[in-house]
Amino acid sequence: MPEGDTIHYAANRIRPVLLDRVPDELRTPHPRFGRDRWPERLQGRPVEAVEAHGKHLFLRFAGDLTIHSHLRMTGAWGVYPEGRRWGRSPRGAWLVLRARDTDVVQFHGPVLELLTETRRRFDLRLAALGPDIIKEDFDVDAVLRRLREDDPTRGIGDALLDQRTIAGIGNVWKVEGCWRAQVDPWRPSATVSDDEVRRILAETRPAMRESALDGNQTRHRRVYGKAGRPCPRCGERILARGQGDDNRTTYWCPGCQT
Repeated sequence: MPEGDTIHYAANRIRPVLLDRVPDELRTPHPRFGRDRWPERLQGRPVEAVEAHGKHLFLRFAGDLTIHSHLRMTGAWGVYPEGRRWGRSPRGAWLVLRARDTDVVQFHGPVLELLTETRRRFDLRLAALGPDIIKEDFDVDAVLRRLREDDPTRGIGDALLDQRTIAGIGNVWKVEGCWRAQVDPWRPSATVSDDEVRRILAETRPAMRESALDGNQTRHRRVYGKAGRPCPRCGERILARGQGDDNRTTYWCPGCQT
């Protein structure tokens, strides 16, 4: 699943193309949108903001209409100047916006919806989101309050994936953040001190912000996907096992994560 840095990177690429412009073309090729009349409803409206929060992306149009996207496991955003081949099959395009001779394409939703401002404001999914770890106004204290209101027996690795506690961290950054901070992801969150949580976030946030700027997430991977290999820090063999209700694979070093 694309994580918060990937979504912010997409927003950063889309913004110069669409911001303050009326799209020259807007299409919704997928049959599920056939009766929704997005091209008609958005005709003549400039894009007033391109924003990301956690794993959610928002294209805000004049007149209080917002396209909301969440890619989950299958979706992707692409930005393609004229003459550049799309990164996925055109058959998978759900939304196409064209401006400045550039196509902005969303492939394979699966959450893609047009919201009125009232609906967006009272959408419980969005209202419940925690602070975004990438944004300038990130509030660590708010994260700690939300974490301490969660199940204290929940492993800290799993707790970091809860978007109601902190928005943007996914499985990769959970793994790398705990490893960098030398915290065992299996420890119940109640046994992880505030200072240790702060350390995890302090180790994770700069790397995610860097990835949000250039899209290069892989350079920060030290243990994710490397089960059986030696730990880069202590040499112990990296272990892997499913964690949480979603059984997301957690990688960790039993030698230096305590």
